[in-house]
Amino acid sequence: MRNLRLTVVQTHLFWEDKGANLRHIEALLAEYQLQTDLIILPEMFATGFTMNTTATGSRMDGVEVAWMQQLATKYSCCVAGSLHIEEEKLHYNRLLVVNEEGVLAQYDKRHLFGMAGEHKAYERGTQPLICLVNDWRVNFQICYDLRFPVWARNNNDYDVLVYVANWPERRAYAWRQLLIARAIENQSFVVGVNRVGTDGNQLPYRGDSCVIDPMGEVLWTLAEAEAVKQITISASELHEVRTNLPFLQDRDQFKLL
Repeated sequence: MRNLRLTVVQTHLFWEDKGANLRHIEALLAEYQLQTDLIILPEMFATGFTMNTTATGSRMDGVEVAWMQQLATKYSCCVAGSLHIEEEKLHYNRLLVVNEEGVLAQYDKRHLFGMAGEHKAYERGTQPLICLVNDWRVNFQICYDLRFPVWARNNNDYDVLVYVANWPERRAYAWRQLLIARAIENQSFVVGVNRVGTDGNQLPYRGDSCVIDPMGEVLWTLAEAEAVKQITISASELHEVRTNLPFLQDRDQFKLL
């Protein structure tokens, strides 16, 4: 397993304006000479975290998914991020992993944020997603999932845990601490990708996107600014931590109902 090259996109999102968001992200990426294996976009990167399901849905065969495939083709990599997907008259906060050939894998958000009414607008997912990206086993999750450690429990089946989010500024401290905890308890790299700016409900976001190593050390983070961060995570470091400190072998065994 070789090192994994990540590109984290921390961006402002235009409220419920899919065209503006796609153009803006394209422009941000165009400023860099990207050589990457995986581009990671925030939660609901095309619309912001909206409960307005009547006007913002995307289709699996629609423009936004095709746009992700075009990015994957342009940069010869995988692209991950979540969209409001409408399917058979139901609505999902769905994370997609897309490569040059199309949709590689998908994950519907399990833990829907009741305080915002997400559970009334979207269908709850039931299956986790661990997807291979250049031989790295990547566990993809969405925002509020971060508060539920059982859903992220590492059964020696993943190497990187990725959260895409619209996590508000008022709970930024919890975001930072929980991401570190997930890295330590699961002996994995953790990547948190959040947005910045203010949404249509006048809720501010400060970003704090980050990359954390398996010992809980923050390798990179940034608040209150847009950024495209390219960073490489080390396969040998992951192997060394898990070999010298084999804590995962003493984990409790359980099954989710």
